[in-house]
Amino acid sequence: MSNIGLIIEERAANIGNFMVGRLLPFRQKRMVGPFAFIDHMGPAEMGAEENLDVPPHPHIGLSTLTYLFEGAIMHRDSIGSEVEITPGAVNWMTAGKGVVHSERTPEQMRGTRKRLHGMQIWVALPTELEETEPSFTHIPAEEIPAWEMQGIQMKLIAGEAFGRKSPVPVHSPLYLIELKSDKPQLFTPGDALYGESGLYILKGEVRSESYRFGPGQLLIANDSRLCSFEMGAETTLYLFGGEPFPEKRYIDWNFVSSRRDRLRRAKEDWIDQRFPEVPGETDFVPYPQMK
Repeated sequence: MSNIGLIIEERAANIGNFMVGRLLPFRQKRMVGPFAFIDHMGPAEMGAEENLDVPPHPHIGLSTLTYLFEGAIMHRDSIGSEVEITPGAVNWMTAGKGVVHSERTPEQMRGTRKRLHGMQIWVALPTELEETEPSFTHIPAEEIPAWEMQGIQMKLIAGEAFGRKSPVPVHSPLYLIELKSDKPQLFTPGDALYGESGLYILKGEVRSESYRFGPGQLLIANDSRLCSFEMGAETTLYLFGGEPFPEKRYIDWNFVSSRRDRLRRAKEDWIDQRFPEVPGETDFVPYPQMK
């Protein structure tokens, strides 16, 4: 990438009983296009008695995108959705005015050794959709557009780019693209990208001029139209971005909004248990108290 403006290192964060690598937000770059939050989960080896158990917790003002490389997660939400996600598929949940969901190891995998590896992403909503009704969409792996370009295996996980469109029902111009190379390849996107652009290296390496970058690094481009780079052998990376919003977005815990007063109301609603419930679940994640 010949015009790198910022390099962000993956940072450890705890999401309850599971450690993740946090990429966004970052103090010098809160968002990339509409992307407000990115966690890299795992890879984690989990014993027979270890499970992912994230109890019901709320969101407003955003869409969540879950994409797995290994393992499975059972998603349940206050809309009534109950869907197991497996590698290559996409779970897309739009919180809008408010939704609650849980994420857990599926029942059939409990009591067995297992691995979990994937990405959790938040995409902020345009201001006119921040209070929309919540919704949930599951896209099977075989419906995600996949093709070869410049010797690189490509998947358009979400959004539009390279003359293709993902079936994930996004709400603003964006793209999330998986790139895999078996051998060294030069990648030149030309004018296929737009807005702001970031590149996350999952494995392998990226070379640009005399610089080398490796796993766990997020590279932020100054100009999405100029991000040409060389992928090393056995490299997997994720190219993402899109048009930024004209208004600033604020984040408080699991809430995103263009208005601070809306975040305060969401906090009060969760503390007072005014959010809808996830059917069949009684526990929940309490609002974190400042230490």
